[in-house]
Amino acid sequence: MKLTIKDVEHVAKLARLKFDGKEIEELTSQLDSIISYIEKMNELDTSQVEPTSHVIDMKNVFRPDEVGVSLPREDTLKNAPVQENGFFKVPKIIE
Repeated sequence: MKLTIKDVEHVAKLARLKFDGKEIEELTSQLDSIISYIEKMNELDTSQVEPTSHVIDMKNVFRPDEVGVSLPREDTLKNAPVQENGFFKVPKIIE
């Protein structure tokens, strides 16, 4: 598939981008090279390659959201800079 200047102008219009004539010609050449390379990659036989969603093997690192044992309140507030009535006291940030 050969990319034309008209194609690039159409995409630029959709993206609300403005280019002068020289830029359109340059972009057309660059995008045409990219598409040609992708077409070349499509010629590869990948029938024996298992589909993947990521390049590297990824595992879910999230743990189940389960209620567990909490620290006692006294231990939690032990290093609090300021506490009041058994809670952390923080500076007011909303006026």
